[in-house]
Amino acid sequence: MRTQLVETRPARQTDAAALADVHAAAWRGAYRGLLDGLDLERLVTNRSPRWWADALSRGVSIDLLEVSGEVAGYATSGPCRMRGLASGGEIYELYLHPHYQGLGFGRQLFEATRANLEAKRMAGLAVRVLGENTPACGFYRAMGGKLANRTWHSTGGRKLELLVYCWPARAG
Repeated sequence: MRTQLVETRPARQTDAAALADVHAAAWRGAYRGLLDGLDLERLVTNRSPRWWADALSRGVSIDLLEVSGEVAGYATSGPCRMRGLASGGEIYELYLHPHYQGLGFGRQLFEATRANLEAKRMAGLAVRVLGENTPACGFYRAMGGKLANRTWHSTGGRKLELLVYCWPARAG
C-alpha cells in the first residue's frame, strides 16, 4: 500500500510509455518557439516508448517523480561528460509535465537525483541548459547553480547557446 502522495524512484520498463508522454509534453512546452517546429517534432517522435525501454535496458539512470501514482517528471543522470569541470556528476535531463511545473516538484526531483549521484560517489554537479530557456535557467539559479561555462549546439541550421551551471560537492 502506498503511503506517500509524491515519491521519486528509479524508472522501470513499465514506465516507458509514461516517460515518452512526459518527454513529449515537456519538450513541446519548453522548446516551442525556441527550436524549429519540424526539428522539435522529430526530437519528440524519436523518444518513443521503445526508445525509453531501450535506454532502461542499457542501464541509463532515470529517476522518476510520481504524484498520486501518475508519472509527473523524470531526470536522467550519470558521470559528468564535460571536461574541465570539478563535477563528478551531471544531470543530463530534468523535465516535468507542464501540469506539474511551478509547484515545487522540480526541486524535489533535482534534490533526489543529486543525492543519487552522490550515493554513487559522483560529488559536484553540472547541468547544461539551453540559454534561451529562461524558466529552466531561472530554476537552476534558484537551486544554487553557478554559471560555469557556455557551449554551443547546432540544430536546424541554428547555433544555440547552452549554459553550464555547476554545484560544488556538498560537505559531509
